[in-house]
Amino acid sequence: MSFRQRLYLSTIGEDAPALTRRLGLGLEVAEYCTAWRMDREFPATHRQVCQSMEGVERFVFHAPFNELCPAAVDPLAVELAEKRWWQAVKLAGRYGIRRMVVHSGYVPWIYHKEWFEDRSVEFWRRFMRDFPQDGFLYLENVMEDGPELLCRIVQRVDDPRFRLCLDLGHAHAELSRAPLMAWVEACAPLLGHVHLHDNRGGEDLHLPLGEGTAPVEEALIRLETLCPGLTYTVENMRAAPSVAWLERHGFWEG
Repeated sequence: MSFRQRLYLSTIGEDAPALTRRLGLGLEVAEYCTAWRMDREFPATHRQVCQSMEGVERFVFHAPFNELCPAAVDPLAVELAEKRWWQAVKLAGRYGIRRMVVHSGYVPWIYHKEWFEDRSVEFWRRFMRDFPQDGFLYLENVMEDGPELLCRIVQRVDDPRFRLCLDLGHAHAELSRAPLMAWVEACAPLLGHVHLHDNRGGEDLHLPLGEGTAPVEEALIRLETLCPGLTYTVENMRAAPSVAWLERHGFWEG
């Protein structure tokens, strides 16, 4: 399967739905990253999502993430995270989507890594017991300083439906203390999906590919070697510049 057939565009990009249809790409539905859109804003959001999905054949669903953590100290906060993520699973199923991305919830100034790891393993083992058998759940890095924590969580949960989503932009941003290629090498055996955007090693800017300093080309070449068949989502406010970058750098039909 060509790279083009494995490429998705996130709906955070205003041009993503039209570009997806024109180029025959997949779509990552991101409208429900904000959880209240599953509640009071659901009718309007649902109409928007259905319009975006029209004429598209392949999808990933991005779960809500604001204030949600599987290892929260307050058990009521854990209950909230579980409730919201089950809402997301059911909503994704309503749209016929079986692949879902969820943020890890890790915040370095709040959680000790040992606590976060053990509580996360406990949470995700329980969650995956009732997760659809034909589905996949991808745990995304955001504020981690290196790949080890999330790799250990996925390894300990030990479920083939539970994999990593490596966000290249987050792995290159200011909170990461490991070089991007170290993330690639460590995560490769556990990967299910990848997010693509760029930055300059500081803020998480979600720049188009090539407008920052992340070694994206080197990372993609290595990922294509280590993980043939891997899927990718461009996460930009406008997807077209990154799509053009991928074509210029030889990934379009690779």
